[in-house]
Amino acid sequence: MLNVVTPSKALEIIKENFSYPLKTESLSVLSASGRILAEDITADEDIPPFDRTTVDGYAVNARDTYGASENMPAMLKLAGEVLMGEEAGRLPERGSCIKISTGGMMPENSDAAVMVEYTDETFDGMCLCNKSVSPGENVTKRGDDVKKGQTVLERGQRISSSAVGVLAALGKTDISCVKKPVAGIISTGDEIVSASETPAFGKIRDINSVLLCALMQENGCDVISFGIVRDNKDELRNMLEKALSRCDIVLLSGGSSKGARDMTAEIISEKGELLFHGLAMKPGKPTILGKCEKRAVFGLPGHPAAAYFSALRVVLPLIRNITGEKNRVRSGKYILGTDIPSNHGREELIPVRTDGNICYPVYGKSGLVSLLSESDGYIIIDRNREGAYLGEETEVYFTR
Repeated sequence: MLNVVTPSKALEIIKENFSYPLKTESLSVLSASGRILAEDITADEDIPPFDRTTVDGYAVNARDTYGASENMPAMLKLAGEVLMGEEAGRLPERGSCIKISTGGMMPENSDAAVMVEYTDETFDGMCLCNKSVSPGENVTKRGDDVKKGQTVLERGQRISSSAVGVLAALGKTDISCVKKPVAGIISTGDEIVSASETPAFGKIRDINSVLLCALMQENGCDVISFGIVRDNKDELRNMLEKALSRCDIVLLSGGSSKGARDMTAEIISEKGELLFHGLAMKPGKPTILGKCEKRAVFGLPGHPAAAYFSALRVVLPLIRNITGEKNRVRSGKYILGTDIPSNHGREELIPVRTDGNICYPVYGKSGLVSLLSESDGYIIIDRNREGAYLGEETEVYFTR
């Protein structure tokens, strides 16, 4: 029998044993999408840097339009035009206006803009305003978007395409990002063949390494696949040594349960320290974590779904610990559409699909990958509960 720890205890062990100083590098903002910020980004200037209009029309002093209507328009003297990219100057006098385009700089002494749809120019240089405006109407004030000194993006935030736009607006062309951790993936087992091969009878394709490579890449790692290792202790030991020389974290898939040829725990113990062997979790009970040459080495179950959920539960938190990434977990509250029995004495992860605000379990055995493609995420049933019930509100953790 495995000597298991709870998932919460496993996360404590990870925090205690793998506290890394952040490794950083400077990147062009053009290549920073998807990376993790290593510093807070503060504004060096107000955005926008001047008052500007949000409409095509006329910059006015709002008081000069009060009471204006189609039947009794306000008559304003047209005092010129603000061209895009030029300084606006000022309204020369009360009762005047200046033509302006969307995004143009508002003249001094003006405090609102009248949309062109509510105006008419006359032949004698006057502008008729058919609608009154209030101060600030159709105007974005200096610093309305971002004020100088404001923290706009925080350290640990993953840079999205929209964040790249923010960086460009702030004039940030080079930023400090966290270096990507390198994850090494090793598949083990005499029965495993490459995913590109047609398996002979008794063989199966290597699903796990492909699945885990994709998961690690999605979560900000560079990945090295070390291929398939037979159930041979010397070969596995040599491959682990090779992976440790090149990687920050190593994932061994298969060989983690108690069996005649399951050598992962033994080899990890030889190379370093076995931190735990077994999680009180379904699926994923045989999961292993060791520390070798200050690096994390995980032994994940051979069943694809079990390996996947084990990686979600304990490997991804370690990656976030390495990168300092914040707020990566996406979840939401949903209502269960059916009863879900659970009486295993272990925390249970149940794949679910969502429909509106309802979620339904997606059933399948741990080796079947089809349930992963049919589900939107998963729920967690605590080890001390006997299940979850129809109509109960539960947290869904999204996987896509």
